[in-house]
Amino acid sequence: MPIKSSVTALPQQKKPFYISLLLRSGLLSSALALTACAAQPPIANAPTTQVAANSIANGQLSAEFVYQYLVAEIAGQRGDLATSSAVFYNLAKNSREASLAERAAKVAAYGKVPGLAVPAIKLWAELDPSSTEAQQAMTELYIASGKLDEAKPHLAKLLAKEDTRASGFLYLHTLLNKSPDPAATLKLVQSLAEPYPQLAEAHFAIAQSAYSAKQPEVALQALDKANALKPGWDLAALIKGQILYEKSPESAITFYNAFLAQYPASNEVRVSLTRTLINQKQYEAAKKQYPILIKNAKENKDKNAADITALVGLMAMQTEDYSAATGYFEESTKLGFKDTDQIYLYLAQVAEKQKNSAQAQSWYNKVSADSNHYLGAQLGIANIIANTQSADKAIDYLDNVDNLTSEQQIIVIQTQASFLSKADRNKESFELLDKAVKNMPNTPELVYDYALAAERVKKFDLMEAELRKAIAAKPDFAAAYNALGYSFADRNTRLTEALQLIEKALSFNPNDHYMLDSLGWVHYRKGNLDKALDYLQQAYKVNPDPEIAAHVGEVLWKKGKKEEAKKVWNDAIKADPKNQVLLDTVKKFGQ
Repeated sequence: MPIKSSVTALPQQKKPFYISLLLRSGLLSSALALTACAAQPPIANAPTTQVAANSIANGQLSAEFVYQYLVAEIAGQRGDLATSSAVFYNLAKNSREASLAERAAKVAAYGKVPGLAVPAIKLWAELDPSSTEAQQAMTELYIASGKLDEAKPHLAKLLAKEDTRASGFLYLHTLLNKSPDPAATLKLVQSLAEPYPQLAEAHFAIAQSAYSAKQPEVALQALDKANALKPGWDLAALIKGQILYEKSPESAITFYNAFLAQYPASNEVRVSLTRTLINQKQYEAAKKQYPILIKNAKENKDKNAADITALVGLMAMQTEDYSAATGYFEESTKLGFKDTDQIYLYLAQVAEKQKNSAQAQSWYNKVSADSNHYLGAQLGIANIIANTQSADKAIDYLDNVDNLTSEQQIIVIQTQASFLSKADRNKESFELLDKAVKNMPNTPELVYDYALAAERVKKFDLMEAELRKAIAAKPDFAAAYNALGYSFADRNTRLTEALQLIEKALSFNPNDHYMLDSLGWVHYRKGNLDKALDYLQQAYKVNPDPEIAAHVGEVLWKKGKKEEAKKVWNDAIKADPKNQVLLDTVKKFGQ
């Protein structure tokens, strides 16, 4: 039904209804009279701005104002945000009322109506120049459109007050990371920071922008100045360690150790050091940091010993020190870790890693039914049943989990389909997901799983169509780009497009080992053996997955390094003797 007809159908005598809507909106105060709000005629021949001013000053509203306001309200309630924001904008423009401009701007932004959001934000900032929120919105608008020169005075205004200047510089990166030109952004930040050479935060802002602009030396120089002005500043040390890590992990470790020798209580930097050591497989060195981290946490003002102990448990788990991980997780609950159900999940996962299914199930059963982690626990139990009994029993178990939202139901179906796939029942897995896609709300993740199931039953056209659908719904869906690119590469078709898709996936997840494997595989198909081997070995170093091992061995074999290929395959078979891709590859080369 058209909006106008529904509004005009409202009887005139229900005046309190109009006012109650306006009061709930926050636009008018309770002092406005409840009489004559709909019946009061407009003031003849007066400018609309004066009409609004007089109406509000006298506690009166014109019938036209009320009518237009209701049009905007009802349009918004019906989801027609373009109409709602347009009407609010016209009301604001005519009445010069800042709160209406704000409403128009926020409705347009939420409804993704850029043609209205831009003028509404400008009007809002014009009508309420003292509003930090309006000025910030205006600034973001200029930044997103690449108009940095126009954004500069607004940014300078954010930095004008001495008591908020430091926090303003720290906030700059959040505002400016939407800029399409990192180099120009760096010049802008350097210009904004120039009047404040004695402010550490100003140099830190330069470092962040330089890092984004891929100018690490400029960033490091700025960080050194920040550190000289504010010695022992964790935040500056963390970004410096990150920049150094990209140059050389060992240089980052050396820096962290030197920093901690001066500032041993800096737990955030110590956490970064420990994670870096683990990434470099220096497990014994990492292990020495655990007690220091916990001791510092117990002594610092943040009182976060429980959180740090749980974090140490996760790091111990990552290094496969499962006994230590269990001890740290249990200790974290004694120290008062708030989310005990999360700890129960971690303990269950540790028990599974130790092949202790009974203990794992016991931990999963401790997760309370009203917890956010309850479904995760049920999925964990089902996985144990699938591994120790059968896929059918695991599926039956999940069928009995009650009170699920539609999103949770989709997750359960995806899990059930994965059980069937692992049992080599690919047709049943596909049929289950096919039914879900046709009868339930589609999420990009559900569509992705459906596409992979289609590939397993050789429905390649359907797979491609569904993956492209997932990408359209979620443009940063790295796994979907990778899956489509890898499928092309594996079938040795459309290799140029395959390379583009995989490189796109890696632009979102630069160090993902599966994507590096895909990149290596497409280069192998294109005949670039050296490049292929380089990427595949990078992937295999991160994760010695049997399928990556199959690829590494195949490229080595093609390069004439047959003994090396055999060793890679044999080592992988010892670790995973039933992996079909690995076994098929070995068989293909007569081994």
